[in-house]
Amino acid sequence: MNRIFGQKKAQAPMPTLGEASGKIDGRVKGLDEKIKGMEDELRKYQGLIKRSTGAAQANHKRRALDVLKRKKMFEQQRDQLAAQSFNVDQTNFALESVKDTITTVDAMKGAHKALKTEVKKVKIDDIEDLTDDLADMMEDMNEVNDALGRNYGVSDDIDEADLDAELAGLEDELEGVGEEEADAAGATAETTPSYLLPSEPLNTPEPKATTDEFGLPVAPLHN
Repeated sequence: MNRIFGQKKAQAPMPTLGEASGKIDGRVKGLDEKIKGMEDELRKYQGLIKRSTGAAQANHKRRALDVLKRKKMFEQQRDQLAAQSFNVDQTNFALESVKDTITTVDAMKGAHKALKTEVKKVKIDDIEDLTDDLADMMEDMNEVNDALGRNYGVSDDIDEADLDAELAGLEDELEGVGEEEADAAGATAETTPSYLLPSEPLNTPEPKATTDEFGLPVAPLHN
């Protein structure tokens, strides 16, 4: 049967969005080159029109108009292809975004499964027992520190009121000693003979002037 009717031809693979976008961009580039060539041709005809008159000038204008019409047509085709390329790029971006989303969801599913497995290994009761044991040990250490810091040979029956009264008495006693020392110093100063007191400083000679009345330096005198 295959010899009579022939085999069905294999279908060609569908082009990808990247291939379609590249093909469209190539056509747009070709149109841009054609438009640039026509712009150069129009500048040439503009120069000929300025330099010519009569029938020659009319002929140059007619050719310039033909070139301008083709340029407008190519620009329209280029704009259409640019719009198609934009739509293809937008579709490709949406497709890539969907693929990235699927990859992210798959990664999150794997992480959720791994986290669920690891959480099962953690026993809340063991953690609570551990924290309770640590709290008990800290309390025991506090009791040990209190015992080591206890004062020996000091009675716990001492009244704080008695200590305050004793402290106030010491302050009054110290103030009395200070007043007695001040009175003794004053009495000593009054009974000291005048010849034992320090004498007043003797008059020192005034320094000789080093300048005269006109402000000039005076030469020292040698004895």
